[in-house]
Amino acid sequence: MTEPSQLPHTSVPEHQPLAGGIAARARAAAAPSYLARLNPEQREAVETLDGPVLVLAGAGTGKTRVLTCRIAHILSQGRARPGEILSVTFTNKAAREMKSRLGEMLGQAVEGMPWLGTFHSIGGRILRIHAEMVQLKSNFTVLDTDDQVRLLKQLLQAEGIDDKRWPARMLAGLIDGWKNRGLGPTQVPSGEAAVFANGKGGKLYASYQERLKILNAADFGDLLLENIRLFREHPDVLRQYQHRFKFILVDEYQDTNVAQYLWLRLLAQAPSSTSPRASVPSPLVGEAPLDPSLPGLTRQSIDSSRDDRSPGLDALHRPGDDEKKVVGEREKNAPRNICCVGDDDQSIYGWRGAEVDNILRFEHDFLGAKVIRLERNYRSTGHILAAASHLIAYNEGRLGKTLRTEDVDGEKVTVTGAWDSEEEARAIGEEIEEFQRAKENLNEIAILVRASFQMREFEDRFVTLGLPYRVIGGPRFYERAEIRDALAYLRVVNSPADDLAFERIVNVPKRGLGDATVQMLHDHARKRRLPLFEAARAVVETDELKPKARGALRDLLISFDRWRAQAEVASHTELAEAVLDESGYTDMWQKDRSADAAGRLENLKELVRSMEEFENLQGFLEHISLVMDRDGAAEEEAVSLMTLHSAKGLEFDNVFLPGWEEGLFPSQRTLDEQGRAGLEEERRLAHVGLTRARRRAKIYFATNRRIHGTWSTTIPSRFLDELPAHNVEITESKGGSGWGGSGGYGPSRFDNVESFGSSYATPGWQRAQANRARGGGGRQNHGFEERQSSYGSRDAGGFAKPKRAPLVIEGELIAKSTGTTSDFNLEDRVFHQKFGYGHVVKIDGNKLTIAFEKAGEKKVVDSFVERA
Repeated sequence: MTEPSQLPHTSVPEHQPLAGGIAARARAAAAPSYLARLNPEQREAVETLDGPVLVLAGAGTGKTRVLTCRIAHILSQGRARPGEILSVTFTNKAAREMKSRLGEMLGQAVEGMPWLGTFHSIGGRILRIHAEMVQLKSNFTVLDTDDQVRLLKQLLQAEGIDDKRWPARMLAGLIDGWKNRGLGPTQVPSGEAAVFANGKGGKLYASYQERLKILNAADFGDLLLENIRLFREHPDVLRQYQHRFKFILVDEYQDTNVAQYLWLRLLAQAPSSTSPRASVPSPLVGEAPLDPSLPGLTRQSIDSSRDDRSPGLDALHRPGDDEKKVVGEREKNAPRNICCVGDDDQSIYGWRGAEVDNILRFEHDFLGAKVIRLERNYRSTGHILAAASHLIAYNEGRLGKTLRTEDVDGEKVTVTGAWDSEEEARAIGEEIEEFQRAKENLNEIAILVRASFQMREFEDRFVTLGLPYRVIGGPRFYERAEIRDALAYLRVVNSPADDLAFERIVNVPKRGLGDATVQMLHDHARKRRLPLFEAARAVVETDELKPKARGALRDLLISFDRWRAQAEVASHTELAEAVLDESGYTDMWQKDRSADAAGRLENLKELVRSMEEFENLQGFLEHISLVMDRDGAAEEEAVSLMTLHSAKGLEFDNVFLPGWEEGLFPSQRTLDEQGRAGLEEERRLAHVGLTRARRRAKIYFATNRRIHGTWSTTIPSRFLDELPAHNVEITESKGGSGWGGSGGYGPSRFDNVESFGSSYATPGWQRAQANRARGGGGRQNHGFEERQSSYGSRDAGGFAKPKRAPLVIEGELIAKSTGTTSDFNLEDRVFHQKFGYGHVVKIDGNKLTIAFEKAGEKKVVDSFVERA
């Protein structure tokens, strides 16, 4: 008998278990239960444990499940203990959710994961352990923003710098920006330091850091910046953590800033076997490398690469021949087990320092990295995903993926044009009421706006309709600090006895009337049984106050007397503008250099605009009382109202997206400041908005909107023309007086679109105009489908008239002709509800060109004016 070892060698084909066979089913049964719930791409992301991995997780593709299952898999396979896993999230909420899910899967094992948390919480933990190495004590205090500003004010005073011209809050914002980029006081470029206090920004930054050490304190930015310094100056400490963390997991990698990126890169590189000093990463600025194992990656190369958003990222330096040995040595080391999960198409926080380039260059930073794309969406219907994917494909700076679903196509994304923002709010309110009548849950309805000032119109409308709503990510419009301040001024003008309002603004803006002065006024008012305003009038006639405070209080009282007299002759909107300007309140926010100052000024303009709808100041203030009093129970169903930035991570059955107009969305300010990079971030924001919707996404734009206090005719957003025609449907506004003509019944206002002199020259517009010239109705051609309004045209007798099919184009709504002749004559004096009084200078059918006394020359439809 031949020994087995003597049998001739013949090739044996590789065996794979048959699909559905005994072996395959047995292996599936033996697999952990958490793997059974994953799709193939998710499972690959969970089971690929060795080496660097980038998981490109599109919206609604289950990235949180992948992260939690990956941690569970690492532990169940015995690859690491709980304390050897570093898992970093961006928010405490995300960290709590991950811990909760892991607790359900692992039980008590999750309690042994001390390194699961946010960047700053983990950075603070490391800093307390090694505080002495960065000149702190382990019980150091973390300053909040108010304490930080107060400390900077002290430093400005010590330097003799005018705090009004160079606000401490502006300096706090600059320092925070520098820290987010990993820049210490000596590393701030001189050009950037020069923007504050004539070049003293760098010196003040150094003094601030020195003062923090004396106070045994750190601010939020220090929790990472001091970590980076600790790792650079003490490589033995860095190696300790590199050896400790066998696996690193990062959530929302596309939102990391430079400091977070540097911190992760230091921890994720292979532990050096060279002498301690040889492995110290070089300074963060200049030509020196960040890290000896990455000879070409310098701070300059990172900065220069920001202007190149393409996936190639050629700005990264390639090693020369003399460096290949070092790179080869790095590749021989065991690759770090780092897994970053993110979506380059959802990077929308560039305004606060996030660098989308971090995720785009992942494969350059971690050689041999594996990229796994999660493209199967479990949230939205087919039409919504197709529209979002088609839109984001216009971005050049992306790694590329296409979301898909196994769900039904569902309803198409709708695009609706409204006459103005008021009609836009009215139309959306009516659609929501229809959902409510159909027993839709109000909690599953959201309105996502680009700018917070858009909320006011919707809040007022919801109060009128009695629709419960909640503002997510911030206070309601009338609860914002700047709005409360402005209303307090107007309340005192209306009623001098309103003590609460007077106390709120007596020292806003700063007039040198502090708590001691206010307490004196209260004492005097109680003794004399007077309102605070009258007590102040009595006090300024005495010597009880210091001359400067007495003069400031007297000036304020004189101003209120003047405004009260002005209220008798001027309109309440003109009065409000005068109060805000003459009180110095507007000027206070104009001088404020903080990031939210511009938004506060927009809110103040929107407040003044909202007053136009009321007959007088008293009526407006009564309306505000009604709005402020409406506060439903927390558990009550309510429509969610928020900005697009606040909507990240949320999802709803029905999503309304108003304000898709050039200048508003995409934001003109973003385009002016950031160019193409800004446009791509705005487009990512639009993608995020669309992918919040599960069943319905409804886009609105207004033809007229008041921007910066002036009514302007707007152009629909370029993003509309970037949507795929076969996934989008044009609908007519249900707002009553918009595109549907007078009162919403009957044909639209425009008979001859060309008479308005439109220069809108997109291909879709040109095709529609050519089709119109041929006499085509547009339905048989390429473009959006058109759905008839539910409101039919009726004559005076109430009988329905036949309705002509509207024109259809790609990405634009063309109104229908009225075909009537105006009853007005040239030079007729008329009144328009929004533009005021004027006289007719041109007549074209039922369209009038009117020279308004305040708004200038406007083209309007005659049904919206009346003879004066």
